[in-house]
Amino acid sequence: MARIVIAGASGFIGAHLVHRYRVAGDSVATIGRSGGDASWSDPHAIRRLLDGADVLVNLAGRSVNCRYTPANREAIMQSRLTTTAELREAVADVDEPPAVWFNSSTATIYRHADDRPMTESSGELGTGFSVAVAKAWEREFFDGELPMTRRVALRIAIVLGDGSALRPLAMLARLGLGGAHLDGRWPSSRARRGAGTQHVFRTPRGRQRFSWVHVEDVARAIDFLRDRADLSGPVNVSSPNPSDDRTLMRTIRRLVGAPVGLPTTRWMLELGSAVIGTETELLLKSRWVLPQRLLDAGFEFRYPELEPALASILRPTEGAVAAGPARLG
Repeated sequence: MARIVIAGASGFIGAHLVHRYRVAGDSVATIGRSGGDASWSDPHAIRRLLDGADVLVNLAGRSVNCRYTPANREAIMQSRLTTTAELREAVADVDEPPAVWFNSSTATIYRHADDRPMTESSGELGTGFSVAVAKAWEREFFDGELPMTRRVALRIAIVLGDGSALRPLAMLARLGLGGAHLDGRWPSSRARRGAGTQHVFRTPRGRQRFSWVHVEDVARAIDFLRDRADLSGPVNVSSPNPSDDRTLMRTIRRLVGAPVGLPTTRWMLELGSAVIGTETELLLKSRWVLPQRLLDAGFEFRYPELEPALASILRPTEGAVAAGPARLG
């Protein structure tokens, strides 16, 4: 039985990990704003949880599914930096720190890529607010010396699972609105350009790349990396077979039985995102990421292909059969 501490466990990925580890018989403790075994306002409780723990997984951070107002940008940035810094200080302070610390990062750290895939060794980091958050988060994570704790930054692609971003896309498909998301030109203000929050049109016809990963493979990658003491630093956690937006939406339509799907143009997306309080970058940025370090280390994905991964969520019985038997990394 392992002792595992999960910070930010109330989110989609965190809840999946907590359930998975407890079913496996591990001892799981959580850190959060409220309702956990320790709160961020109680550093002594955090140290008690970490002292003697085997694994620390930090997923804490304000959701980016919001409008990038100055207040929200500050909350997004600080929610990641302050929690990571607090954990780093706690790990450095305890007598028996965790052997390995997994800290969430994001595949959004790479530039808008529709020309070639981004790997850990050859990928080019991007610019703008979202990238700045990711860079600052990783700097905070790797800062200082923790000689007894291996650190792995999980550059996670868009995660698919029950309760993820897939849910609203499937709902739109059922309503006949599940066509491609078509980028285009859109006016920009000086303030948005200065803040790095303006998405610049680059990829037409819904061909922006869509890098994704099934939530089960996120958990399995963590388990795999936990046993690989030779692997540290940034690791891309994404399917080895990224898709594009047009193919994603066509596959969703097929699985939910929607015969048609009206495309959504940039001006529609801009107006709609303003109404529901989100940003078009989440749909229009081309993320083309490959998990080179995982593949080189021999990790085998349970859901390497898009359609079986989507079917496992939208049609659970069919998806389980299509994915084939489980293979531990």
